[in-house]
Amino acid sequence: MSAVGAEMRATFGAWDYAVFALMLLVSTGIGLWVGLARGGQRSAEDFFTGGRSLAALPVGLSLAASFMSAVQVLGVPAEAYRYGLKFLWMCLGQLLNSLLTATFYLPIFYRLGLTSTYQYLELRFSRAVRLCGTVQYLVATVLYTGIVIYAPALILNQVSGLDIWASLLSTGAICTFYTTVGGMKAVIWTDVFQVVVMLAGFWVVLARGIVIVGGPRQVLQLAQNHSRINLMDFDLDPRSRYTFWTFVVGGTIVWLSMYGVNQAQVQRYVACRTEKQAKLALLINQLGLFLIVFSAAACGIVMFTLYLDCDPLLKGRISAPDQYMPLLVLDIFEDLPGVPGLFLACAYSGTLSTASTSINAMAAVTVEDLIKPRLPSLSSRRLIIISKGLSIIYGSACLIVAALSSLLGGGVLQGSFTVMGVLSGPLLGAFTLGMFLPACNTWGVFSGIAAGLALSLWVAVGSTLYPPSEQSMGVLPSSAAGCAESSANASGLLGPLFAPNASSEAPRMDPGRPTLADSFYAISYLYYGALGTLSTILCGALVSYLTGPTKRNELIPGLLWCDLMQQTASVTPKEVATLDDSLVKRAEELSLRAKRPPDFLPTDDDHLLFLRQKEVGK
Repeated sequence: MSAVGAEMRATFGAWDYAVFALMLLVSTGIGLWVGLARGGQRSAEDFFTGGRSLAALPVGLSLAASFMSAVQVLGVPAEAYRYGLKFLWMCLGQLLNSLLTATFYLPIFYRLGLTSTYQYLELRFSRAVRLCGTVQYLVATVLYTGIVIYAPALILNQVSGLDIWASLLSTGAICTFYTTVGGMKAVIWTDVFQVVVMLAGFWVVLARGIVIVGGPRQVLQLAQNHSRINLMDFDLDPRSRYTFWTFVVGGTIVWLSMYGVNQAQVQRYVACRTEKQAKLALLINQLGLFLIVFSAAACGIVMFTLYLDCDPLLKGRISAPDQYMPLLVLDIFEDLPGVPGLFLACAYSGTLSTASTSINAMAAVTVEDLIKPRLPSLSSRRLIIISKGLSIIYGSACLIVAALSSLLGGGVLQGSFTVMGVLSGPLLGAFTLGMFLPACNTWGVFSGIAAGLALSLWVAVGSTLYPPSEQSMGVLPSSAAGCAESSANASGLLGPLFAPNASSEAPRMDPGRPTLADSFYAISYLYYGALGTLSTILCGALVSYLTGPTKRNELIPGLLWCDLMQQTASVTPKEVATLDDSLVKRAEELSLRAKRPPDFLPTDDDHLLFLRQKEVGK
């Protein structure tokens, strides 16, 4: 494979830029056309939920695109290259997440018909808890989106030498523009197009790579001979970066925090016409995730066989694992103008979908949780103007974070999952306490969030300051023996964070390294979310029982999962009462309920927020 390891640096050509520009124009055109059709948005609800009239197919594909950004286009192939095909267990974690979301979380949010998921925290606990959840979500999303915007900028800089700031500004400006103009409908329908582009980019790379290696059988044989076909890894050591258990336990909880209670995803569920359509959208999303993850992991294995004897990271051709894929694309498509542009469009499509989703969701949360409660008399026209202004502000904030993301040492995939695990894990615990533990009170959920955030942040910061050795993480060996020149000076060029994959070397012992560095701090980053969620639930339950548990008859019907099990019909909210109206009526509802017998089962008419609901199929 020496041809693939050539020293000549290829760059973008005119055809590549043309393909890339075409994707940007189509995305912008779809966003504008869908967003402005039929007079555009007439209310804030149209802007944030598309009038709650969308079908399952576009919503499902949009769900799949939301967190399958350039982070995955860059990160998943690189992780499969370094750790093997066991990364496919991520699909099992995603499947478990979809089942849990459809069964436990989606029905509650859908039937309440809330625009902001954090309205639930106020109805269930207090306004202070709602504000805590809102702030935590905004911080997590700005950080996550910044990392996502940085990823394609890294590609452009690597493959064509384009200034990284020009890349960041172009990404942020385009997605902010069509999100601001078109709202949720623009976000969803551009996502549909971008999923197609993402898959096309992966499949073209796969096809070309397999042909160069000599066919699928040769790829599998080489990968097997070098330990890359390693699905049967059931090691229980939590320090191993990827095993069956890290994906099934840690991966499931991280994805659940993204899909089960995350504003960006819940906002799509409630945009569907019916609850049945919302669950179907989850199924379509799952199929999309399977295709994307499998395609990305397969690209990583093919990439390993191509660079079998001349690892570009060891050679010094790249400075970070995330740059494997763009380098491969330039190497294997040097004689096919336009195809590198398709791959760039593939990565860029994922970024646009995630960034636009996040910007729209953050604007929705800010309007519903921070502005409406204080200015309830604002007209629909003013709310739309404020929403569009917030989209511009959050887009700018994400660009600033993107500029700082270049300092990441562990790669964009680990950085994004760490942010979600640390900040969204405790929020998942808070929603779980509210929905499944009637006794949980405000003090309990506050204590739980604080404990979960402290624990997950502690281990994340510790692992950043004292990164685990590649040997403990399970990095598989690679070679630069077939390179034309000596790579003796490669490690000096790459720096300590990107040292050669000499996993056989013993890690250096630092006298100042704390004892926890090789134990607690060394656990897989996929467990950060599980730590945050489980500690939030345990601490929240304990404090609630110690400080006086909430009585069941003090809760509004529809806030607990067991309440929904008493309803056999799948319903859709036609109108949603504002939160202020709901809270005004709460005292009257509680006084009436106190007179009812304990075994009284509420009907649809008893639900405070269930207005004019209808059964599926009408």
